[in-house]
Amino acid sequence: MRIAWGPQYELGILVIDQQHKRIVDYINALDQLVGLPDAYQGVARILYDLVDYTESHFSFEEALMERAGYKETDEHHNVHRKFTMRIEALLRSSENGEDVAEALLQLLEKWLLHHILEEDRAYADEVRDFINSIGRERLGGWVNDNVRKHFRVS
Repeated sequence: MRIAWGPQYELGILVIDQQHKRIVDYINALDQLVGLPDAYQGVARILYDLVDYTESHFSFEEALMERAGYKETDEHHNVHRKFTMRIEALLRSSENGEDVAEALLQLLEKWLLHHILEEDRAYADEVRDFINSIGRERLGGWVNDNVRKHFRVS
């Protein structure tokens, strides 16, 4: 296991914490495949799913920040966009037959943990205050609508 999820990574926003944990699960699944013979198909599948899920998470997170009135949403979006471009470049390299698993793992581990611990923490108080002000019941409806909007729901 590359990353052990723990309370130090939690923002206290359940829906976001669950999404971050799922991204960590993808990272750990990818870590288990690194160096295994014939792992290309599994790595490619996890990479594709990880890119898709991360982009969905980013759009959901940005919608929540915007709904909460977080003034730095545009800057946060730019950070997300730069990361997405880096990870999409690795996806293209993988599609061209390159073994990108270890480089991807290093990027994800370094970037994700820094992003959660630094950049996401910057909005957490404001979003939690917003959630408390509207109540969890009203938030639940918004979350359900936006999960369907931003994620592929099976």
